[in-house]
Amino acid sequence: MFTASELEQFQRDGYLIVRGLAEPALCDAMVEFTRAALAAESAPVEYEADLKYPGAPPARDVPGGHTVRRLLQAYARHPLFRDWATHPTIVSRLRQLLGPQLVMPQAHHNCIMTKQPRFSSDTQWHQDIRYWSFARPELVNTWLALGPEFPDNGCLQLLPGTHTMSFKETQLDQALFLRTDVSENQPLLTTKVMAELAAGDVLFFHCRTFHAASRNRTDQPKFSVVFTYRPADNRPLAGSRSASVAEITLP
Repeated sequence: MFTASELEQFQRDGYLIVRGLAEPALCDAMVEFTRAALAAESAPVEYEADLKYPGAPPARDVPGGHTVRRLLQAYARHPLFRDWATHPTIVSRLRQLLGPQLVMPQAHHNCIMTKQPRFSSDTQWHQDIRYWSFARPELVNTWLALGPEFPDNGCLQLLPGTHTMSFKETQLDQALFLRTDVSENQPLLTTKVMAELAAGDVLFFHCRTFHAASRNRTDQPKFSVVFTYRPADNRPLAGSRSASVAEITLP
């Protein structure tokens, strides 16, 4: 369970890191599975070339074009991921943040994030809720590091407290990324925190917390497992992508 001071930190900053929450053997097993799935390009996957973020290959038919960014639908891929997504050590903490009745959407996150050498990309400052459709912007993500995450291999960067802030249209671009070229955002950008993690560490962060990541500049891939959760009464809007895949109600 989170301590009172940890809960206070999450409410203030919009994120919290818990060290060593997953056992090393679990992380090793997930890495072994991930490497095999990447070698087989086991569908469904998202390619770096599909998003065209800075640094990504421009198309699938060029060198690096089949670099996988995400192995999608992690929950359905293997019991390793199903058991982790519903593990009591995760669920008990999420209940403290979101309430007793929890649901795990499968349409968002629910993936194994990979950041490969050479052909990975930069992800600009964004809120996960920007393209999600729920009754309220009230969801929490869990990010499990399967190996070390640090600035050179593209660890997450966070802007503390942004989950409680409102933003004007002039502060965002057309894709709802936070603009780094306007003066009104400069004081906020100086608050950037690097979420450096070791294997087994878990980052809990609010869906409205602005975060970003650079490309992987090392010679080793980086792997993370990411799920998102909502209170049972915060339903996806009918007809939206958020409602397009069956959800998992947690016991």
